[in-house]
Amino acid sequence: MAGEIDHHFTEQPKVVEKQQLLVVGNGMVGHHFIEQLVAADGLARFEVTVLGAEPDPAYDRVHLSEVFGGKAPDALRLADPAWYAEQGVSLRLGAKVESLDRAARQLCLESGERLDYDRLVLATGSVPFVPPIPGHERAGCFVYRTLGDLDEIRDACAAARTGVVIGGGLLGLEAANALRLLGLKTRVVEFAPRLMPVQLDESGGALLREKIQGLGVEVYTATATEAIEDGETARHRLRFADGQHLETDVILFSAGIRPADALARQGGLRVGERGGICIDEGCISSDPAILAIGECALWQGRIYGLVAPGYQMARAAVATLCGGETRFQGADMSTKLKLMGVDVGSIGDAHASSEGAQELLLLDRVNGIYKKLVTDGEGKRLLGAILVGDGSDYERLLQYYQNALPLPEPVLSLLMGEGVEAAAPMVLPDSAILCSCHNVSKGAVVAAVRAGNQDVAAIKSCTKAGTGCGGCSNLLKQVVDVALAELGVEADHSLCEHFAYSRQELYHLARVGEIKTFDALRDRHGQGLGCDICKPTVASILASLWNEHVLEKPHRGLQDTNDAFLANLQRDGTYSVVPRIPGGEITPDGLITIGEVARKYGLYTKITGGQRIDLFGARVDQLPDIWGELIAAGFETGQAYGKSVRTVKSCVGSTWCRYGVQDSMGLTMRLEHRYKGLRAPHKLKFAVSGCTRECAEAQSKDIGVIATERGWNLYVCGNGGMRPRHADLFATDLDEPTLIRYIDRLLMFYVRTGERLQRTSVWMESMEGGLDYLKSVIVADRLGLGAELEAHMESIVGSWQCEWRSTLADPDKVALFKAFVDDEPVATPPRREERGQWVPAIKIKELI
Repeated sequence: MAGEIDHHFTEQPKVVEKQQLLVVGNGMVGHHFIEQLVAADGLARFEVTVLGAEPDPAYDRVHLSEVFGGKAPDALRLADPAWYAEQGVSLRLGAKVESLDRAARQLCLESGERLDYDRLVLATGSVPFVPPIPGHERAGCFVYRTLGDLDEIRDACAAARTGVVIGGGLLGLEAANALRLLGLKTRVVEFAPRLMPVQLDESGGALLREKIQGLGVEVYTATATEAIEDGETARHRLRFADGQHLETDVILFSAGIRPADALARQGGLRVGERGGICIDEGCISSDPAILAIGECALWQGRIYGLVAPGYQMARAAVATLCGGETRFQGADMSTKLKLMGVDVGSIGDAHASSEGAQELLLLDRVNGIYKKLVTDGEGKRLLGAILVGDGSDYERLLQYYQNALPLPEPVLSLLMGEGVEAAAPMVLPDSAILCSCHNVSKGAVVAAVRAGNQDVAAIKSCTKAGTGCGGCSNLLKQVVDVALAELGVEADHSLCEHFAYSRQELYHLARVGEIKTFDALRDRHGQGLGCDICKPTVASILASLWNEHVLEKPHRGLQDTNDAFLANLQRDGTYSVVPRIPGGEITPDGLITIGEVARKYGLYTKITGGQRIDLFGARVDQLPDIWGELIAAGFETGQAYGKSVRTVKSCVGSTWCRYGVQDSMGLTMRLEHRYKGLRAPHKLKFAVSGCTRECAEAQSKDIGVIATERGWNLYVCGNGGMRPRHADLFATDLDEPTLIRYIDRLLMFYVRTGERLQRTSVWMESMEGGLDYLKSVIVADRLGLGAELEAHMESIVGSWQCEWRSTLADPDKVALFKAFVDDEPVATPPRREERGQWVPAIKIKELI
């Protein structure tokens, strides 16, 4: 190793107008360094040349797998090469540096060219770690790190059926998602006893495993691979230490990273025992002329493998070169991400390793949620947290942690979401860091709002907040909204960064413009490629307007998990099958068919509160076969998977009941068949009671109807769930045509004006005038929309199709399910008495 870091470097620079600054590496951190250097007017001091070994300019490696989901590689680009030229920075791509001559202050490129420098910044990043498993060098084995790697993986997967990722950490699960998006049966092999062992504890890792397997990705933990050999049924065979084996066509190594410090070692810079270029708080290496930033740098014995710490190093390096006070003093490794649609968050001391640390745990197996808080011994300060399955509390908890805010009493309320409001953003000190990636404080955001930047997009542009990992986006919007409200300005209600419109506005744009695809709506009224907020929202809007099959090619990629497979995903990774049984009325032959199907496929059956029979435990590849048998027997989809009308519950009314005053069964059938499949901002449930004894519980539904001797009373905007609410009486003693006319108008008005995932109860409460206003629109036709709303409903009713019948008639759609086929048998799910009750379990250690 080279000598110790010399902090007394006094050699005078060469007598030139500008010093020569070379930057080796054009990754995310290297690019951020250039951005910060430009902002600090560093180009007045330095002539800058950036050397990138890859042929592509800096791009977002964090979202590499999205390329396999349809995102264009150019969409990941952080800056166009023309931007570098405009700034006066020379960007040389495909320029691999071969050696460092510190005595001559020169870099030698692979081409033989030699470049002089006065100051040198090494931003060489990291390289994937490939375990020394015999056979790892075989063709068909890949690493997952660059756009070039993606091209090789895509080519290999074109003729493959199965893939294995060795490594179950952050990068490993991203790699698994890449294989899954390419249509391969995917497995993850992890040496540690759980997934993401650095960020998650045993319970969190176990729940994440369940959720990942629920998406069709099989997980092996505590599994050591001894060798990679020729397979018999696939290209490769992984032989495990326990004697078992696994065969696969493609292997991706994602078992961690190692600092790319080869150039530093060759040049004699001081490196750590396990690698990494040793730096001080100014990011200066053992040679004062050379700085190192990002994953290649070692600070106080630690490598920081996230983007945000690399960005902090970049800012410290710019301060060193241009004169500034910023120093790197370590970084928070808290992280929030969405792995294959699963929220995962880890904050601070997640493993409770601090002396005297206490834990609060919530394990809700029914809903697939795990939360863990780590506090100090008195329960006054948050030291860490783990979130799996629900990341909605992440930003609030991160602020408690980063700003040492006092915790509410009881602390349990933070887990249960009861008895405490979310930490109000404006109560945070101005020094609170909202965006760790770009070190943007709350005070800086508020100042930017007051300076005239009055929407989130403008704030992102001028402060860079929210443009790194994106984990702070929700909190950023809250701060912007509150700051605008203080100025008397109406807050921005954009759906997301890709559409500067609310759901209601997008609905009207699509309707008036007769827009029928996401791409067309984005091209005319949005930007970018879309996200997991706007895609399913637009999918719902288009379905509400035009009622096209959700699995038609233009719509497939927009759907969430349930709509993508026309079934409800369950906690164990299987799916439920829910045939429609209008009014709960079913023939003996129908009952026999359901029983035979359940027995044949080993499904668990349950009669639901919505008067249907649900069948649980179906694999994705079994769904077409199961539905083929049900369709042949006369059943149709119950659309339990959609944000749509689910069921119309009923009593037997005057048909059988001695108290019934109207034919509730007949009306139930007519209502369910009329409104079945209507897509809406949220799911909808109806009920019809044949008398005021209310056996169908109509007053807890979105649409409730109760018989009177003179007709029907209509109740609206009630619901159960997390926020139960009784419906309000809307109109009384209606004849059936008037009843249906009012329901038509109300439902279509809700579909047009409701916000994303907004239930009817919240929708009505949010209206100025509430119930009275709604009556004026629907009954008195205050807006003159009555006939138009009724006509739209008639078009929806007339274009209805059983989505499963249509799917089975189209081989292209059926193939979407067969891509997930697995020849291994699945055990019949245990009955309730075998598994015990699935209820939330809360473990509290000496806190309250």
